[in-house]
Amino acid sequence: MTNTPVPYSAIVEARRRIDGLVLKTPLCFSPTLSELAGNPVHIKFEHHQVSGSFKPRGAANAILCLDTEAKKRGVTGASTGNHGRGLAHAARQAGIRCVICMSTLVPANKVEGIKALGAEVRIVGASQDDAQVEAERLVHEDGMVMIPPFDHPAVIAGQGTLGLEILDQCVDVSTIVAPLSGGGLISGIALATKTNRKEIRIIGVSMTRGAAMHASQKAGKPVKVEELATIADSLGGGIGLDNAFTFKMVRDLVDGIVLLSEDEIMQGIDHAYWNEGEVVEGAGAAAIGAMVAKRMDVSGPTVLVASGKNIDMKLHHRIISGERISI
Repeated sequence: MTNTPVPYSAIVEARRRIDGLVLKTPLCFSPTLSELAGNPVHIKFEHHQVSGSFKPRGAANAILCLDTEAKKRGVTGASTGNHGRGLAHAARQAGIRCVICMSTLVPANKVEGIKALGAEVRIVGASQDDAQVEAERLVHEDGMVMIPPFDHPAVIAGQGTLGLEILDQCVDVSTIVAPLSGGGLISGIALATKTNRKEIRIIGVSMTRGAAMHASQKAGKPVKVEELATIADSLGGGIGLDNAFTFKMVRDLVDGIVLLSEDEIMQGIDHAYWNEGEVVEGAGAAAIGAMVAKRMDVSGPTVLVASGKNIDMKLHHRIISGERISI
């Protein structure tokens, strides 16, 4: 790939840099989804990653790229939950201060998970944009280093290591389906895989309630979208009106975007548990939900990325018991 805001070489370097700090997660064949699709379907069990989501890849890479002086000042970032957990985990590994800023929409289990990793938590406002303002204040007034959840070259490169793993584990993959929020994960995966095999199709999956990247792609520029409560809470939040990397990468590298209803997301959670034996959160079940709901046509070997498992277990129990939650 040429003319990309983040070079492919950065992903290769990130893989070397974070080796031993993150897990190489399993890629598992799904008989039920393969029968449904009429093609081999595999699930990338990235929810088995340390901290319960893919986020430590990018967070660890970004922290390791900091110089000694920057590490002394500590790191901060706004998060809908999983980035905060990944950043807190990576900061603890590096022995540096970490402050995570979140909105009131973030579920309590994710807040507590971040605190358990030793990070400080600031709850500010009713959207990720509000939380971002507090993170920026910590940078300007306290001198902390901002590590954002997606629009950052080292974060994107770290997430791209997941794409390299998929190529190693499924050499003939034809389509990769991944959750889409700010675009850091799917941008990294797309760059990693399409650089090696440009014919691979990349499909992003978001929810209908406040899909900021989808709205921005339709508008042809980053736009602000109202952040709404959703079962796929990790997919919430804006992409930033000054987005420098992921908007362009999604525009140029992603082949399609699918939007799911809340019920379709819950179908993904339900399928993951009863058919795959896995606990997966709403965002993590998005790709599975899109397949179960037959919202996309795929041909050839397909990989669905299950990106996280950090769901409140009482909520999970209600969903897998057949209750359809009203948001």
